[in-house]
Amino acid sequence: MTPIVELIAPRLLPIASVVAIALIVKGYANVGEGFGAGVIVALAIGLRYVVLGPERADRTIPIVRAAPLVAVTGLLIALGSGFFGLLFGSPPFTHYPPPGEPVVRIGALELTTAVAFDVGIFLLVVGAVVMLIRQLSWLVAEDDS
Repeated sequence: MTPIVELIAPRLLPIASVVAIALIVKGYANVGEGFGAGVIVALAIGLRYVVLGPERADRTIPIVRAAPLVAVTGLLIALGSGFFGLLFGSPPFTHYPPPGEPVVRIGALELTTAVAFDVGIFLLVVGAVVMLIRQLSWLVAEDDS
Protein backbone atom coordinates (compact mmCIF):
# COMPACT_ATOMS: atom_id res chain seq x y z
CA MET A 1 0.00 0.00 0.00
CA THR A 2 1.07 3.56 -0.54
CA PRO A 3 1.98 5.68 2.49
CA ILE A 4 -0.94 8.00 1.79
CA VAL A 5 -3.48 5.17 1.93
CA GLU A 6 -1.87 3.78 5.08
CA LEU A 7 -2.14 7.22 6.66
CA ILE A 8 -5.72 7.96 5.62
CA ALA A 9 -7.44 4.56 6.02
CA PRO A 10 -7.33 4.38 9.84
CA ARG A 11 -8.58 7.98 10.10
CA LEU A 12 -11.46 7.66 7.66
CA LEU A 13 -14.04 6.07 9.97
CA PRO A 14 -14.96 9.23 11.97
CA ILE A 15 -15.46 11.17 8.74
CA ALA A 16 -17.56 8.37 7.24
CA SER A 17 -19.66 8.25 10.44
CA VAL A 18 -20.40 11.98 10.24
CA VAL A 19 -21.41 11.64 6.58
CA ALA A 20 -23.62 8.66 7.47
CA ILE A 21 -25.37 10.56 10.26
CA ALA A 22 -25.90 13.50 7.91
CA LEU A 23 -27.44 11.16 5.32
CA ILE A 24 -29.85 9.70 7.85
CA VAL A 25 -30.84 13.10 9.30
CA LYS A 26 -31.11 14.90 5.95
CA GLY A 27 -32.66 12.05 4.05
CA TYR A 28 -35.20 10.84 6.58
CA ALA A 29 -38.07 11.54 4.17
CA ASN A 30 -36.40 9.79 1.22
CA VAL A 31 -36.06 6.08 0.58
CA GLY A 32 -32.68 4.40 0.93
CA GLU A 33 -30.70 6.80 3.09
CA GLY A 34 -30.13 4.22 5.82
CA PHE A 35 -28.74 1.80 3.25
CA GLY A 36 -26.39 4.38 1.73
CA ALA A 37 -25.18 5.48 5.16
CA GLY A 38 -24.53 1.87 6.14
CA VAL A 39 -22.51 1.22 3.01
CA ILE A 40 -20.37 4.32 3.62
CA VAL A 41 -19.46 3.26 7.16
CA ALA A 42 -18.92 -0.39 6.18
CA LEU A 43 -16.60 0.61 3.33
CA ALA A 44 -14.53 2.79 5.69
CA ILE A 45 -14.14 -0.21 8.00
CA GLY A 46 -13.41 -2.47 5.02
CA LEU A 47 -10.64 -0.17 3.82
CA ARG A 48 -9.08 -0.38 7.25
CA TYR A 49 -9.10 -4.19 7.01
CA VAL A 50 -7.50 -4.09 3.55
CA VAL A 51 -4.77 -1.66 4.60
CA LEU A 52 -3.99 -2.85 8.14
CA GLY A 53 -4.83 -6.54 7.86
CA PRO A 54 -7.29 -8.41 10.05
CA GLU A 55 -5.20 -8.58 13.24
CA ARG A 56 -4.37 -4.87 13.42
CA ALA A 57 -7.86 -3.86 12.28
CA ASP A 58 -9.47 -6.01 14.98
CA ARG A 59 -7.20 -4.38 17.58
CA THR A 60 -7.99 -0.83 16.41
CA ILE A 61 -11.77 -1.34 16.22
CA PRO A 62 -12.68 -4.03 18.78
CA ILE A 63 -16.41 -3.38 18.35
CA VAL A 64 -16.36 -5.10 14.94
CA ARG A 65 -16.44 -8.40 16.79
CA ALA A 66 -20.04 -7.47 17.68
CA ALA A 67 -21.04 -7.08 14.01
CA PRO A 68 -23.52 -10.00 14.15
CA LEU A 69 -25.26 -8.38 17.13
CA VAL A 70 -25.37 -5.04 15.29
CA ALA A 71 -26.93 -6.73 12.24
CA VAL A 72 -29.57 -8.54 14.29
CA THR A 73 -30.40 -5.37 16.25
CA GLY A 74 -30.81 -3.46 12.98
CA LEU A 75 -33.06 -6.16 11.57
CA LEU A 76 -35.26 -6.10 14.67
CA ILE A 77 -35.52 -2.29 14.63
CA ALA A 78 -36.38 -2.25 10.92
CA LEU A 79 -38.99 -4.99 11.29
CA GLY A 80 -40.42 -3.40 14.44
CA SER A 81 -40.84 -0.02 12.79
CA GLY A 82 -42.14 -1.61 9.60
CA PHE A 83 -44.84 -3.58 11.35
CA PHE A 84 -45.67 -0.89 13.94
CA GLY A 85 -48.82 -0.02 11.98
CA LEU A 86 -50.31 -3.46 12.65
CA LEU A 87 -50.74 -2.45 16.30
CA PHE A 88 -53.21 0.21 15.15
CA GLY A 89 -54.94 -1.86 12.47
CA SER A 90 -53.03 -0.25 9.60
CA PRO A 91 -51.11 -2.04 6.86
CA PRO A 92 -47.43 -2.84 7.41
CA PHE A 93 -44.96 -0.02 6.75
CA THR A 94 -47.52 2.69 7.46
CA HIS A 95 -45.58 5.65 8.82
CA TYR A 96 -46.49 7.11 12.19
CA PRO A 97 -47.45 9.71 13.13
CA PRO A 98 -49.82 10.03 10.17
CA PRO A 99 -49.83 13.17 7.98
CA GLY A 100 -51.29 16.19 9.74
CA GLU A 101 -50.53 14.88 13.24
CA PRO A 102 -47.99 16.62 15.49
CA VAL A 103 -44.48 15.18 15.25
CA VAL A 104 -41.78 15.11 17.91
CA ARG A 105 -38.74 17.03 16.67
CA ILE A 106 -35.09 17.18 17.58
CA GLY A 107 -33.92 20.27 15.75
CA ALA A 108 -34.89 19.71 12.12
CA LEU A 109 -35.21 15.94 12.53
CA GLU A 110 -38.76 14.66 12.81
CA LEU A 111 -38.96 11.46 14.83
CA THR A 112 -41.18 9.12 12.82
CA THR A 113 -41.20 5.41 12.11
CA ALA A 114 -39.39 6.20 8.85
CA VAL A 115 -36.37 7.40 10.83
CA ALA A 116 -36.42 4.25 12.97
CA PHE A 117 -36.61 2.15 9.81
CA ASP A 118 -33.61 3.98 8.30
CA VAL A 119 -31.60 3.51 11.49
CA GLY A 120 -32.49 -0.19 11.49
CA ILE A 121 -31.43 -0.59 7.86
CA PHE A 122 -28.22 1.33 8.63
CA LEU A 123 -27.33 -1.04 11.48
CA LEU A 124 -28.28 -4.10 9.42
CA VAL A 125 -26.09 -3.09 6.47
CA VAL A 126 -23.12 -2.09 8.65
CA GLY A 127 -23.31 -5.30 10.66
CA ALA A 128 -23.73 -7.62 7.67
CA VAL A 129 -21.07 -6.02 5.47
CA VAL A 130 -18.54 -5.75 8.30
CA MET A 131 -19.17 -9.40 9.18
CA LEU A 132 -18.52 -10.36 5.57
CA ILE A 133 -15.39 -8.19 5.24
CA ARG A 134 -14.00 -9.46 8.54
CA GLN A 135 -14.52 -13.12 7.66
CA LEU A 136 -13.06 -12.71 4.18
CA SER A 137 -10.03 -10.84 5.49
CA TRP A 138 -9.28 -13.63 7.96
CA LEU A 139 -9.61 -16.23 5.19
CA VAL A 140 -7.17 -14.31 3.00
CA ALA A 141 -4.77 -13.90 5.93
CA GLU A 142 -4.86 -17.67 6.58
CA ASP A 143 -4.13 -18.39 2.91
CA ASP A 144 -1.13 -16.03 2.99
CA SER A 145 0.35 -17.82 6.02
